[in-house]
Amino acid sequence: MWKGAISFGLVTIPVSLGVAVRQKDVRFHQVHDEDGGRIRQKRVCEVDGKEVPYEHVAKGYELSKGKVVVISREELKALDPKADKTIGIEAFVDPAEVDPIYFESTYYVMPDARSGAGAKAYALFATALEKLGRAAVARIVISTKEHMCLVRSTEGRLTLTTMVYGDEVAKAPSVPHATASAKELELARALVHSMEGHFTPDAYRDEHRKRVEKLLAQKAEGKTIELPEKETEVAPVGNLLEALQASLSGGKKQAGKPHRARRSTKARRRKSA
Repeated sequence: MWKGAISFGLVTIPVSLGVAVRQKDVRFHQVHDEDGGRIRQKRVCEVDGKEVPYEHVAKGYELSKGKVVVISREELKALDPKADKTIGIEAFVDPAEVDPIYFESTYYVMPDARSGAGAKAYALFATALEKLGRAAVARIVISTKEHMCLVRSTEGRLTLTTMVYGDEVAKAPSVPHATASAKELELARALVHSMEGHFTPDAYRDEHRKRVEKLLAQKAEGKTIELPEKETEVAPVGNLLEALQASLSGGKKQAGKPHRARRSTKARRRKSA
């Protein structure tokens, strides 16, 4: 998807990028519910009510109510960043300093297979980053957008993660201050220790996607669909000490499962009354 070179100082390492993450969402078309016909969107001008050919669609920025500045594709293209096909490294940092909130999309960085010297330089660079415990903050132009990015090394393989800029991260909201007692902290530590484990990505599945795929298969076979019961409500915390003690008594069996409670029939009647 991208070919170029890692560049810092006088060093140039020929590389290419490959997709590291592929989203597996179930994608739908908009269709007419009566006959399944596709719904097509039309570009219609709100001034004259006529459909507008693509070549006459421009970008517009609203300065104020009713006042729009029109920008042509050519004018915007002239401002595109120069695609010099380099991953320009600007600094080497401790990766622990980089908050994951800045992370966007991740790509594999692969050495140029046609260059023996390039493969050696790639291996040397990846090993050096790993041994030193450092990551590279860099800039790269993908398509027509310049990205800040982080280049990391794991087991001799480089990855590049594009990042958002500092002014794109919203200010963290304030949270109410509360102090936990020594007993609460002791129980919280015990609960965390009881649920400790190792992160194994394959152990986690997108359960919602599986349910959607199952529904599609049943519909395709003409089966009658039975809809599941509606929402369950998250139980209020109540007494924190009691909740922690109850969680501990449940042990690891409850790990990863939110504590939920269904309203009793009596409670539902009281609410409806």
